[in-house]
Amino acid sequence: MSKKIVMTGGGTAGHVTPNIALIPALQEKGYEIYYIGSYEGIEKKLIEDMNIPYYGIATGKLRRYMDIKNFSDPFRVMKGFVEARKYLKQIKPDVIFSKGGFVSVPVVRAAAALKIPCILHESDMTPGLANKLCIPVAKKICCNFPETLNNLPENKAILTGTPIRKELMEGNREVGKKMCGFKDDKPVLMVIGGSLGAQSVNETVRYALPRLLPDFNIIHICGKEKMDNLKLNVEGYKQFEYVKSELKDLFALSDIVLSRAGANAICELLALKKPNILVPLSAKNSRGDQILNAKSFEQQGFSMVIDNDELDEDILVESIQDLYESKDKYLEKMNGSKFYNATETIVDLIEEVTA
Repeated sequence: MSKKIVMTGGGTAGHVTPNIALIPALQEKGYEIYYIGSYEGIEKKLIEDMNIPYYGIATGKLRRYMDIKNFSDPFRVMKGFVEARKYLKQIKPDVIFSKGGFVSVPVVRAAAALKIPCILHESDMTPGLANKLCIPVAKKICCNFPETLNNLPENKAILTGTPIRKELMEGNREVGKKMCGFKDDKPVLMVIGGSLGAQSVNETVRYALPRLLPDFNIIHICGKEKMDNLKLNVEGYKQFEYVKSELKDLFALSDIVLSRAGANAICELLALKKPNILVPLSAKNSRGDQILNAKSFEQQGFSMVIDNDELDEDILVESIQDLYESKDKYLEKMNGSKFYNATETIVDLIEEVTA
């Protein structure tokens, strides 16, 4: 009889894409896969596109700061717990795999109440609040950074890395070149700002174009509604709002990458062996996890880092030129990294827990 797994996680693409990367490997092993997410979160569309049965539950954000919603959200979390419990009793899964985000809390807690084993994945250096609430009842916790092991219970933590979508490894440089319309063989810089784009990075790159374009062709994935229509016909500069299946070919074409420092994004850069500059979100606009992620990758020799508050045209141009000239040094570190085959490691862990 085939085993059943319920996956959960949502709120941002980063809480869903690692699950999507695991799905084909789990299907190959014969698992029946179900997904519990929020009613209308980003995860709903992404998972339904894969023809995986999807169940929506109520979800509330748990905040560390004062907000009027702090009074109503606990009731939504309780409602989500009741709904998740009902679905889990229907599905009767052998295991839960949770990628975090606030939707995962009622699911993991309901599973624990039903004595269903849970495996968590923590992408960032320090666990987010949602995962912190789930760690006590989890059987195992997978993580990306050696430093994270110090923040997790010793008997539960396993360094696995992040599952990378297999198709990202199968890009075609020529297809990418045709897509961008580049006419020469200058090295290619890819600028990628996460699913929402990165305004400060976008603006600085555009100011620097006259100094960068003599040496580089540039692919700029700038985020929804962040295109600069005045620069649509600049030769050697190709903008995209958002890319999906094309990303693999654009990666294959790129020699170096300028990126935010979200955990999934930087693990993809490492797996694809792309020398990179990271501009982490500032602590003013986040809980500071990107700064820690970037610092770890800088210390391991995988990345160059620019502080978001120090980013300007001169620093950017200089750093890009430095990175390209010293790219072999970064490639050597990346090739020597004991980058774990995350998908295989996590699937083995799931098999172990359900044995």
